[in-house]
Amino acid sequence: MADRIPQVKPKQLIRVLERMGFVLRRQTGRHAIFRHPETKNIAVVPIHPRDIKRGLLHAILKQADITEAQFLDNL
Repeated sequence: MADRIPQVKPKQLIRVLERMGFVLRRQTGRHAIFRHPETKNIAVVPIHPRDIKRGLLHAILKQADITEAQFLDNL
């Protein structure tokens, strides 16, 4: 059985996105918007003290065009 993606804190997700080349474009309220300069992909990360649930994490990774394997390698 494949490993499940763990729930992560928003700070951990932001760290992974930055390692993969995403840059913070702006922050509107509690949402940080990251953009990759080459691929132009965008990822919106909610900033709150709770873990990001797996379903939302999958949606953010899909939005940013990041595979689960890439995410786990950079975690």
